[in-house]
Amino acid sequence: MSDSSRWSAVDVFGVDTTWLSPLFGAFVAMAVFQFAPLARDASTMLAITVFCITLWVRSPVEPWFTALVGIGLIGVAFSPALALTGFRSPATWLVAVGILVGEASRQSGLARLVEELARARMSDAASTDATSAFRYLLVTSCLASLALAVLIPSSLVRVLILGPILLSLGDLFTERRAKMGIFLGPLFATFYGSSGILTGSLANIIVTGLVESAAGVSISWTEWLRWLAPVMGLGRVLVVIAVTYLLYRPRDANALDAPKRSGSVSVTSEQWRMLVFLLVGVAIWVTDFAHGLHPLFGALVVALLAFAPKIGVVDPDAVGEADFSILFFFGAIFAIAAGLQQTGFTNLAAETLLSKLPADVSLPLVLVFVVVVSQLLTLVMEGLAVASVLTPILVSFSSTVGVPLVPVAMMEAVALNTYFFPYQSAVLVAILGMGVVDSVELTRMSSAIAAATLLLLVPIQVGVFLVFF
Repeated sequence: MSDSSRWSAVDVFGVDTTWLSPLFGAFVAMAVFQFAPLARDASTMLAITVFCITLWVRSPVEPWFTALVGIGLIGVAFSPALALTGFRSPATWLVAVGILVGEASRQSGLARLVEELARARMSDAASTDATSAFRYLLVTSCLASLALAVLIPSSLVRVLILGPILLSLGDLFTERRAKMGIFLGPLFATFYGSSGILTGSLANIIVTGLVESAAGVSISWTEWLRWLAPVMGLGRVLVVIAVTYLLYRPRDANALDAPKRSGSVSVTSEQWRMLVFLLVGVAIWVTDFAHGLHPLFGALVVALLAFAPKIGVVDPDAVGEADFSILFFFGAIFAIAAGLQQTGFTNLAAETLLSKLPADVSLPLVLVFVVVVSQLLTLVMEGLAVASVLTPILVSFSSTVGVPLVPVAMMEAVALNTYFFPYQSAVLVAILGMGVVDSVELTRMSSAIAAATLLLLVPIQVGVFLVFF
């Protein structure tokens, strides 16, 4: 366990209370099981969920360990098939292959190339002052990460590719806080900024697909871009930049390890080949409208090329250096989501929440309520699972109260791309799985951005919809 995780579990009296987390989680889970006004299978599944969430938030043990416990409990209480549901999900294997792509990108030296280019293009002031360098690298990296969301229709893939590159770029600084800022800022930019790009987030794709199948309303790529990109695309990236700068800017202006810049940057054959392999993957992802393949297959092609004999950029033995423990976390997340849905808990929760809203309300109140409901549901299940359960209910609800469906669907997607805790999102879990930051630090960053989004950007976006709908 990292130092920051340990300190987060120490109370004001200096006593380490980490060991109490499993006991507290078990106590709350038993209370849910005994007193929740639900059917026995639903209360059992909710109790397991509460227990796992408690351990994931407090982090007394590694996330993968809690995930294994959760998978085991689901298997015993329900069935092995339900417990292993997550390992049948393409998203889980997309992460597995993406880990290999990230390892190949790191070992091929592509990350070093990005670092050298960044060094070569920095101004004289930025190359000697840590604060100026941090500001320059943060802004350019975040905007580049947003642009990448247009090309690669999977936040998971983008995060797994950018991770090693940003780690190398962070080595320009000698302060850990600056390293973490350069690592986290662009990752959150490519993840949260994708709200404004239809193909940039799986939640967007799931919501629009369900809306079209349930209501016959098709939301085009350009329509999504027009309504959401200014506020929830570029606006969210600007919020990420501001939060990252406030939390992680260097304290020491000399905390910069930037040697004298060279006039030119040389590119090795391995770096060129890895870049070409990534572009092949991008071509597959960008043309998914034609072939309909899951993003997993684009990542798979890149991994096969990178590890292939003769033409590859890394030795096959490099597979042994990759850390796949995060896959257990993914398996548990999807198993919990499937269990909550199978037992009827998610449908009951969504319908109960939506029944609290009167039928004669205005569009702004409906949109705010959709955000609140979506946020509440993501506390107990993964965001993509919320989309699959909540969207059909919202389609019927918007028709009943007489409000336009398009802004309702868009605000749901925005809410499903706004998270406070890592366990709520597979993408945040992937960032956690890189082993660079712990759950406490990631929660702080994600919560700050989520709060800024809900308090600042959501009212602006609601105002936009109020004017034009």
